[in-house]
Amino acid sequence: MDDPDELAPAVRSILVAARDRADAAAGAGEAVSVSPRDLSAAFDRAEADGRVPVIAEVKPTSPTTEGSREDDPVALAEGMVAGGAAALSVLTEPEHFGGSVDTLERVREAVDVPVLRKDFVVDEAQLDAVESDVVLLIARFVGDDLPDLLAAARDRGFQVLVEVHDREELECALDAGATTIGVNNRDLAELVVDLGTFESVAPRVPDDVTLIAESGIGSPADVRRMRAAGADALLVGSAIMDGDVEANTRELVRAETDEDADPTLDDTTDTTETPT
Repeated sequence: MDDPDELAPAVRSILVAARDRADAAAGAGEAVSVSPRDLSAAFDRAEADGRVPVIAEVKPTSPTTEGSREDDPVALAEGMVAGGAAALSVLTEPEHFGGSVDTLERVREAVDVPVLRKDFVVDEAQLDAVESDVVLLIARFVGDDLPDLLAAARDRGFQVLVEVHDREELECALDAGATTIGVNNRDLAELVVDLGTFESVAPRVPDDVTLIAESGIGSPADVRRMRAAGADALLVGSAIMDGDVEANTRELVRAETDEDADPTLDDTTDTTETPT
């Protein structure tokens, strides 16, 4: 597991809370068994429809954004799907992101696309909190436990998104057998966002691994930049939650087709420190 001294204070707080919840969950119930909606198939359907595969995130708040979104999360999720999202991500971390397992259950019941559980899992017991189609494992948080947690998640039927931040973590994820990898453009020490992070890591990812760009994607130009660097899909939170979620989602999923329609669009952008 990562050295806490190398993490931003907000991230250290999240990690401490995750460990506390893991301790509380130990022995609390039986292992879940999931029949997941296929994430790869959802991405393929989006591509076939001319949409960029986007995982739109229902995120009431976060330590890197101001304020909170009080709308009904089910209505937000339905708006994202109407806007063309291939899948959804739902926060279940309660203390820093305002999430809950109840929210995920309600959203998953209301939509027909795959739903990722976005949380900070550091112990196997946490996997049994709620059924979802995909779970997140953050390589930096789980360290040497990644292979065992990956196997435990798959035993329950989950698809697994393994998040990495650099080439070293990528190698650990590949060695553990990860087949869906997300590269987070947000540095966990300074919380600075740099799309160059994905561009640095992506060339090392094998072609048979599904690659997802995370954080810092705030415009169609950002979408095109990440896709050009090798992203099979994008995970987008704040840029969609800020305003009309259906319109925001539609703008991003149409980034490539709209570019074809209007070749004058400028692809140059600087998204360093974008709070997404």
